[in-house]
Amino acid sequence: MKPKGFIVVVLAIAVFIVYLSVYIVDETEQVVITRFGKIIGEPKKDPGLKFKLPYPIEEAHFFHKNLLSWDGDPGQVPTLDKTFIWVDIFARWKIVDPIKFFQTVDNEFSALGKLNDIIDPAVRNFITSYSLIDAVRKSDRELDTTEVGLEDVGKRDVRATYVITIGREKITQGIMEQAQPKLAQFGIELVDVKIKRINYVEEVRKSVYGRMIAERRQIAEKFRSEGQGEAQKILGEKERDLQQITSEAYKTAQEIKGKADAESTKIYAQAYGVDPEFYSFTQTLDIYKEALDEKSTLVLSTDSEFLKYLKGYSK
Repeated sequence: MKPKGFIVVVLAIAVFIVYLSVYIVDETEQVVITRFGKIIGEPKKDPGLKFKLPYPIEEAHFFHKNLLSWDGDPGQVPTLDKTFIWVDIFARWKIVDPIKFFQTVDNEFSALGKLNDIIDPAVRNFITSYSLIDAVRKSDRELDTTEVGLEDVGKRDVRATYVITIGREKITQGIMEQAQPKLAQFGIELVDVKIKRINYVEEVRKSVYGRMIAERRQIAEKFRSEGQGEAQKILGEKERDLQQITSEAYKTAQEIKGKADAESTKIYAQAYGVDPEFYSFTQTLDIYKEALDEKSTLVLSTDSEFLKYLKGYSK
């Protein structure tokens, strides 16, 4: 082999060995190094470029250092007061001892299985030990019933019916305190546990919805009756105002008409006083126009006053 080719091969082998010996630790990661399957040294938690013997002599196992999520499967759980509900829980956890974690569960998928096996029984244990109101509320604070139509509900003594024993926050805290010691042996720290959702099972939900619908219908009927009463009141006031306006308008019209008739009579009287004979003449002509036409037949004496202007009557 030529020296130049030999040098290229050696460099290629050196680069490959360096590639197998170098690894990078991210800010969110921690690394456990094993030599032929046996853990050596402390976990590498500081981010940066690290070195090890080339694979397969030494191998780097990466684990998350930041918070991880666990989302439980919703399940049907009975409360202390025999109410069946669906409970949906979620939690946040992290790997605090990567060596112990690697020796026991090895990977995150197996860790989620351990979380299921430990958190779910703790949830059932606490939910079944307390009443529904404890899982829903966190204190005996008076309920806010300012919603329209629920004023009467707000007057009920809610405290006498619902008494908080420990409350929702203490239930989740108790779940976490019960599960944490069992998870510590796997190098896992349970940071927080919360109830995502609580709902009635289908059978109970139907009865609850039925009761809510009945209450809403009662409130709606109350609004309707109040609205009908208010409508009748408004219609009565409208009829009263309408009659008053009509009466005042009729009174005003009669006053104007009376004044007009008086003025007309006065004008007629003045006109009649200026020339009574001409007034009589014009009035008689109007009577002729209304009483006589081509179909009219009158039988009158020759001295009738009705036809005096047709006979050439003169003073």
